[in-house]
Amino acid sequence: MAASGYTDLREKLKSMTPHRDNYKNKNSDHSNGSKRKYHDSEEDLSDPEELRDVEARKVKSGITQVSIFSKEECSEIEAKIDEVVSKGEKGLYREHTVDRAPLRNKYFFGEGYTYGSQLEKRGPGQERLYSKGEVDDIPNWVHDLVIKKLVASRVIPEDFVNSAVINDYQPGGCIVSHVDPIHIFERPIVSVSFFSDSALCFGCKFQFKPIRVSEPVLFLPVRRGSVTVLSGYAADEITHCIRPQDIKERRAVIILRRTRPDAPRLEMNSPSNAVLRVSPPERHQILKAKRSHRKADPDAAHRPRILEMDKEENRRSVVLPRHRRRSGSSSENFWRRSHEATRSYDDPDDGPNSARKVKMRRH
Repeated sequence: MAASGYTDLREKLKSMTPHRDNYKNKNSDHSNGSKRKYHDSEEDLSDPEELRDVEARKVKSGITQVSIFSKEECSEIEAKIDEVVSKGEKGLYREHTVDRAPLRNKYFFGEGYTYGSQLEKRGPGQERLYSKGEVDDIPNWVHDLVIKKLVASRVIPEDFVNSAVINDYQPGGCIVSHVDPIHIFERPIVSVSFFSDSALCFGCKFQFKPIRVSEPVLFLPVRRGSVTVLSGYAADEITHCIRPQDIKERRAVIILRRTRPDAPRLEMNSPSNAVLRVSPPERHQILKAKRSHRKADPDAAHRPRILEMDKEENRRSVVLPRHRRRSGSSSENFWRRSHEATRSYDDPDDGPNSARKVKMRRH
């Protein structure tokens, strides 16, 4: 050891690995327990709350809300909406004018389009306008009572609207997160609310069985008679929805838009465009609007409604023994396994030959 010039083996090892000292010096600032500082740049926002606030400000920049309809005007328009519902129940509209779903009915006027499960190939960009004449014209009262008022208030230019949709929601109804098809409709998107107050939420994620909705990036209160205009980031870069918990009473909204001149359109005379699903291969099913046999009940708004999410929580609290209960965040699969285990414990007489009915659920 002395011949090599080192009196201590530790000194020799230290000379052979000088990079270890450099590494220690670089990290000396963090050895005292202080947190590492990140660069201040727009691309490096590590705080989720900060990211959410930034996105919420972007959404707000594309939203305009005004109140231009009085209570008397709202009542007059709401009576006309009731007439639309009545005519739809009597079958007085064209086939694709009315689109029924549980707790929500749509009425297309001027222009209608396919969406959701109505086409074999789903997803954004697959929506198509119906061919001309497949839906009824925009009613005169929509022009006289709604559109003219918006033009006079300079919310929209004259002759802008060629598509009007009435969404009629019952308590507990909803519409899942979506972006109005950019290849179908120009901007802005204008909606007018009636019957009751509600809310429009941005950036939510839906889960089903039971239905659950994540916290929104932005919660926007929508009052009866208010006009909401979406453009820019709020219309194109983030989804919007209506949550079930925000529809406590009957609510209707009139959505006014303009279709693009180059929007893709279904030509019903062309079998290649009209065919959606082929089952079996030799049979061709022509496009039809998705409908349910459930009829709208105008009096349903005055009756309390229990949501599926509330039913699920009640079932869990009643069925599960106390030692097997979990918090509200437990999964449905865990609940089902616990329920089956409880049944097998309570019914020891069940043998291998006993008849048991098991209900399978599709996920």
